[in-house]
Amino acid sequence: MNGWTALDRFLHTDPRDVGCAEAMDMLHVYADLVAAGVRAEERYLGIAAHLRACGPCGEDFEGLLAAIAGEAS
Repeated sequence: MNGWTALDRFLHTDPRDVGCAEAMDMLHVYADLVAAGVRAEERYLGIAAHLRACGPCGEDFEGLLAAIAGEAS
């Protein structure tokens, strides 16, 4: 990867993206809503944008959903 690729990705970041800190602060709420079948991405646009863009946060979200599903079983 060269510097242009990183710059291009940065310039195409969704302006609604709330960043890692805010996404992590609300991740449990977001995951609970998704697990309950609520369209959380409509209520929390910034978190949805961040989870699409940030691989590590997206993985944390998927793990949390799996844990919630495991508790429900």
